[in-house]
Amino acid sequence: MMSDIATATTAVTTDTTCPYCGVGCGVKVETDNGVPAPVTGLADHPANFGKLCVKGSALHQTLDHNERLTTPLLNGHRASWDQALNLISDKIQQVVNNHGPEAVAFYGSGQLLTEDYYVANKLMKGFIGSANMDTNSRLCMASAVAGYKRAFGSDTVPGCYEDLEQTDLITLVGSNLAWAHPIIYQRIVAAKQRNPSLKVVVIDPRKTASCDIADLHLAIRPGADAFLFNALLNYLATTDQLDQPFIENCTDDFELALEQARSQSEDLQQLSANTDLAVNDLLRWFDWFAASPRAVTVYSMGINQSATGTDKTNAIINAHLASGKIGKPGCAPFSITGQPNAMGGREVGGLANQLAAHMDFSAGERERVKRFWQAPRIAEKPGLKAIELFEAVLRGDIKFLWIMSTNPLVSMPNADLVKRALEKCELVVVSDCMAYSDTARAAHVLLPAASWGEKNGTVTNSERRISRQRGFLPPPGEAKPDWWIISQVGQRLGYKDAFNYQHPAEIFDEHARLSAFENNGRRDFDLSALVGMSQQQYDALAPVQWPVNDDYPTGKARFFADGQFFTANKKARFLAIDACLPQQESAADNDKSAGLNMNTGRIRDHWHTMTRTGKSARLAQHISEPFIELHPDDAEDYGVKQNQLVEVFNRRAGIRVRARISDQQRRGEAFVPMHWNDRYANQARMGSLVNSDHDPFSGQPELKITRIQLRPLPLQWQGFILSRQDLFISDSNLSPLDCDYWAYGLTSSGHFYEVAGNQTAVDFMNTFKQRCEQQLPGQWLSLDDDQRQHHRWACINDGKLQAIAFVQGIHEPDFSVNRQWLTEQFDNQNIDALTRKALLGGRAPGKQSDPGKIICSCFQVGENAIKAAIADGANNAEALGQQLQCGTNCGSCIPELTALTQQYRSDNTAAELFTELSEK
Repeated sequence: MMSDIATATTAVTTDTTCPYCGVGCGVKVETDNGVPAPVTGLADHPANFGKLCVKGSALHQTLDHNERLTTPLLNGHRASWDQALNLISDKIQQVVNNHGPEAVAFYGSGQLLTEDYYVANKLMKGFIGSANMDTNSRLCMASAVAGYKRAFGSDTVPGCYEDLEQTDLITLVGSNLAWAHPIIYQRIVAAKQRNPSLKVVVIDPRKTASCDIADLHLAIRPGADAFLFNALLNYLATTDQLDQPFIENCTDDFELALEQARSQSEDLQQLSANTDLAVNDLLRWFDWFAASPRAVTVYSMGINQSATGTDKTNAIINAHLASGKIGKPGCAPFSITGQPNAMGGREVGGLANQLAAHMDFSAGERERVKRFWQAPRIAEKPGLKAIELFEAVLRGDIKFLWIMSTNPLVSMPNADLVKRALEKCELVVVSDCMAYSDTARAAHVLLPAASWGEKNGTVTNSERRISRQRGFLPPPGEAKPDWWIISQVGQRLGYKDAFNYQHPAEIFDEHARLSAFENNGRRDFDLSALVGMSQQQYDALAPVQWPVNDDYPTGKARFFADGQFFTANKKARFLAIDACLPQQESAADNDKSAGLNMNTGRIRDHWHTMTRTGKSARLAQHISEPFIELHPDDAEDYGVKQNQLVEVFNRRAGIRVRARISDQQRRGEAFVPMHWNDRYANQARMGSLVNSDHDPFSGQPELKITRIQLRPLPLQWQGFILSRQDLFISDSNLSPLDCDYWAYGLTSSGHFYEVAGNQTAVDFMNTFKQRCEQQLPGQWLSLDDDQRQHHRWACINDGKLQAIAFVQGIHEPDFSVNRQWLTEQFDNQNIDALTRKALLGGRAPGKQSDPGKIICSCFQVGENAIKAAIADGANNAEALGQQLQCGTNCGSCIPELTALTQQYRSDNTAAELFTELSEK
């Protein structure tokens, strides 16, 4: 008989916000006895309506405490919080007394919550008295900020996500939305399905996944975007498609901008030469933009990360102002931010040339912030932007540097210079959740910070929507929120009353009060209707777009519908843009006068420097190694084969990556992703190659134009290792494998290592065995062919597989093994005799299908299964989804599914495919 007594439960549901890109998706997390279940999207969150991309869907897999920093460390030794915080405050005071406040610097991050950011900015700019607080958002959207301020008088994103669903034309510029902001991309896909007349244009040198829905792809010459938008402005004028009343009543300086644009646009053949675009394609896009009643231009890193990024931003804005396509539904020049709280950082003055609440360093605004904060020594001038800041550290001008929640030894341009700078600095403090980041290993003082799932505060997404991040797990060990850490230092510096916060709700209230202080509609950023919330109201705060004030108590979707801007005369400004092509590094900067241009960016399943996504086995499977993508003709010129390991180098540094050859890449150019670092590969920090060129207005680095050379790596062997334990962690330190190339990641049952070397293969295997014997005792099985440098070794202990390594000569055919099956054997609790024999063969006894490379991370669907489904008649992505589920969750893999159906339908007949698969 069943009991009618209910079973007690500790299940808790928490609504929070994703910590990845600037889309700002709502996430629902259910925990039972503190154990989180797989996360889901919040159905009623206006950014994502229940959808999550593959990274968001895997968030629960990143919440373990492996490699977490759990106690303060001083020079690698455990310390108390009092010891660490006293050392920091004493050093700041000593540096200020001896060298002045300009010798102190903070470097923050778009991963900080708004409350953390606010306290750091207040301490640095209001109380230490220097504006040397910058952020990795300088690498993300600083040019968009500068462009908006020049045009509108304020850093105001005018549009919202709904505009993408209400428009006639979407132009994606320098944005691989399908991979970098998948949920927005999927909203566009759905809008295009509902409205087939909606046109999508992609302006990007590369043919990316976003081109899957494009009606037109303009494979522009890198850096030539300002020529293109100047020409669009001229076309609007010559075809009488200007909004003349709007120009006359709501803008200034139109004639100056048009004159400059006309001087660079009248010769279409020259325009074609400058942009590498066919005249017919240029005219088609111009006509679509001019004829569309509504148009949205979405731009991101391809525009911002440029030495002329601000001018490019203003060239885009000029076209929207001239056509009146702003402030209306379906109309906006729309900057999409890359980080979860880049926008929140802008609100609190996280950039070195800003003060809080969208104020700057004019005398009146400086005085206003000083009075509100009752600041003893507010900064008198803008501080050093990121590149200048680290150069000042290297010179010795900055003696104290505090880095918060970011990894500049990987992400900054000329990253080896940054490394040298940190080595020279008198005291480097790093607040982070992870113990082994490149930057953490360079710190004198390491402070354990709370991470996503533990932090409590707010973030603001790309459409100005403030959402709550709510904690649902306790921080491990002694980890603390960033706002608490910074406040404790402020108190120790003698400012207890100003930094005596007990809860982030108090910080948010102060932030809101400053936004309203002496505002009266003069500033765009206004949270006056949120002032005075109780802690309970703050905890329950629903997503809302600012401004939130008496006029808009529930928020406001769009700005500038009334034609009123935030300049002194309320008119928007046109900027005369002198378009120019990027200045290439001289031949003297390279080993040869020839070379390729390196572009950078994200891949689908990883985020920034992988400190979070690297913890998910699911996310490691789509692209498991650092790579360089090359055009086939360039690969042939350099003697590079598909999947060959190559060295990419210039005068600054060299990296080692896998070659991927693709005709989606323009000739003379290459693409290298930004994510890999010294935790996940032995020599793949892309930032070490990048030069320090940057925009003169925004200070944003030129991350898309770097001259490189490459050559095949001279190697004798290559292979892979699967291991139950992480072979890199030894005595709480990283101890990588001893070979010329390795890349590391997680599997569903342990760890994988891609390896290659120039010593003899057996020497490497003996070293590998010695390391294993220290951590993984057991019985060894081996299969060796010294002549071919072919070695297969496995370690079994107590009936369980501990490690397995396959290596072979570099010119041998690829391994014909089933890695998925090998990985599954780590879950086998009793390796029987038949399986032992099969291990070194790399395949299950008898026939078993090999899924191949994982294409759909959500449902773990591999390329071989997709091939079979295509052979069985699935001729598009929708049919593959019906048969295999791939592409039916986040949709990020749909462009690849489409490409595979096209490739295999054209490459093979169904019979050939069946033959190929059956032979496997």
